[in-house]
Amino acid sequence: MAQNFLEIENVTFAASDKNKVNNVSLNIENEGDIICLLGPSGIGKTTILRTIAGLEKIQSGRISLKNKTISSKDVHVEPENRNISLAFQDNSLFPHYNVLQNIEFGAERNIKKKKNLTINEVIKFLHLDHVKDKFPHQISSGEAQRAALARALLSKPDLLLLDEPLSNVDQSFKEEIQVKLKQVLTDLKITTIIVTHDSYEAFYLGSKCGIILDSQLKQYDDPYNVYHFPNSVEVVNFLNRGILIPAKVTGENSLENEDLGTINGNFTKHYPKGSDVQLLLQPEDLEHDDQSNLKLEVVDRKFRGTNFIYTLKTGNDLLIPVFVHSHHMHQHEVDEKFGIKRPINIDHIVCF
Repeated sequence: MAQNFLEIENVTFAASDKNKVNNVSLNIENEGDIICLLGPSGIGKTTILRTIAGLEKIQSGRISLKNKTISSKDVHVEPENRNISLAFQDNSLFPHYNVLQNIEFGAERNIKKKKNLTINEVIKFLHLDHVKDKFPHQISSGEAQRAALARALLSKPDLLLLDEPLSNVDQSFKEEIQVKLKQVLTDLKITTIIVTHDSYEAFYLGSKCGIILDSQLKQYDDPYNVYHFPNSVEVVNFLNRGILIPAKVTGENSLENEDLGTINGNFTKHYPKGSDVQLLLQPEDLEHDDQSNLKLEVVDRKFRGTNFIYTLKTGNDLLIPVFVHSHHMHQHEVDEKFGIKRPINIDHIVCF
């Protein structure tokens, strides 16, 4: 039976009674996989990274890396012997080294590892060339964060742990860095766990995403399934990518909502006919149609560059988000009527 690269079995990660995640089990199957952990601030995400790195001990369960137990009730491999690199969200640079010296320190840690990534390449793609001779107190928080990321990458660890690695990065080149970072991690097969509060970042970088809520790992799946098939109301509310509306199951592939009428599609879970459910409605589930006889009032419109998100109010005062491509010629103003295409079909119907 093939072994997973990293295995976490029934581990409670705890920094305090209020800051802990209970009974976590998850695996990283292959070297080079990237997983992302999402959750609100203070939920214990950083504690998970610190524990995997060896900075915190565990009381039960087991963590193994490359088939070797590194943490358990009876075993605790010291951080310096784990070949795990952790880049903190806050400035963790050596204050008496300039940026280049900090980065070089990472490169010297594992000089024997045959992973082709040069200091100059990292400095270039992280936009650090203009500050490489400055000291940590002379640079911005975003530059310090990128320097710490560069140092961690060049240490060539077996496992890289990144705590909100791009939270302070300017939006103007954040996406560029995300693309290059994913390419580097994938090409060099650096297995990585990334903690982030940004679901778009997690969905792009991660081959799997873990959602941490209420001191539990609520869902651990690939990004598509986390978004389209959330397994609980808590995950739906956390991702904030849609709303739950009341509906009644009317058939094997249909349900009814008082405001929207009949909705057809494939249920992800069976519900008996007549069941009262909460239907997950996401912005892309409904289509705009100026000719439709189903008209709802526009109460808000958000421009997102490639699209608009209209918020529509129904007769029962439900607020429904609808996605419309920004090239659509007819833009609707607040208080105008907005047509919804009928019949309504949703590929996968998620209910609770």
